Amino acid sequence: MPLIEITQSRYVSATIRLDSETATLIDQYASFVHGSADDVVDKALNYVFARDREFQEYLKSPLAAKAVPSLRVRRAGAADVHESVGSGKRARGGVETRRQPREQVSLIPEESRSVLRTG
Repeated sequence: MPLIEITQSRYVSATIRLDSETATLIDQYASFVHGSADDVVDKALNYVFARDREFQEYLKSPLAAKAVPSLRVRRAGAADVHESVGSGKRARGGVETRRQPREQVSLIPEESRSVLRTG
């Protein structure tokens, strides 16, 4: 019997919009826990899902199976390949924040340009 158990996770990449203050808090919390923004969002959402008793009951209902997907999921591609832990770099997973460079001129307010990608 092995001493440790390794579980494989299947990650997807998806784009969602966040309030700029929320994106900042995610970055700050990731720094606080010495983790990635991906991990913060993934763990926080799983924590909420597990603790919400009404949601757990909803998941058992037929309505949950009929939920219309609204998350914009990208198909996995070469850019979504995770770095190995052995390479000396931390493996990515969950969510990463991307912001447009400030030198780009845009009609979209900066608050609206924060993008969160699950990966």
